[in-house]
Amino acid sequence: MPTQLKERAIAVIVNNRPDVLARIAGTFSARGFNIESISANITRNPAVTKIIITTLTTPDTIAKVIKQLNRLVDVLEAKRLRRPQAVRREMLIARVTRTDERQAAIEKLVETHGGKVVNEEADAIILEFTGDKEELEAILSRLEAVGMEDFARTGVIALERRKS
Repeated sequence: MPTQLKERAIAVIVNNRPDVLARIAGTFSARGFNIESISANITRNPAVTKIIITTLTTPDTIAKVIKQLNRLVDVLEAKRLRRPQAVRREMLIARVTRTDERQAAIEKLVETHGGKVVNEEADAIILEFTGDKEELEAILSRLEAVGMEDFARTGVIALERRKS
């Protein structure tokens, strides 16, 4: 029975130089993989960037991709982030049309899902939520029901838990 494709996460620590991200993306496209999400930012050392990438693949293939990434110039380390050893989070911001009829539902949604109001206007409100992918998918469904106009979502960010 063939292994199913699953979303897998990789942390790539790189020298903060131009074209590094393009070479990393090229490693995925050369193998015919789509990058599902990508998040990159400098570390405490501004010369080093941490990139978190998620893609749909098999365990064997992700191991090969990591091996290729580790061969790239400017890649200091590439490794798989496995659940439950890694905590994964995403952020979602959404603009919702405000009406008197929807106000109670919006407030309940924010309270129930640990959301935050980040901007209020007379006829719209911008909300922020964080969670794992499944939580945000559920929140998006509920936001649609209360009049979501638009949304933006970050890529996955992740940290490994300390080893005991």
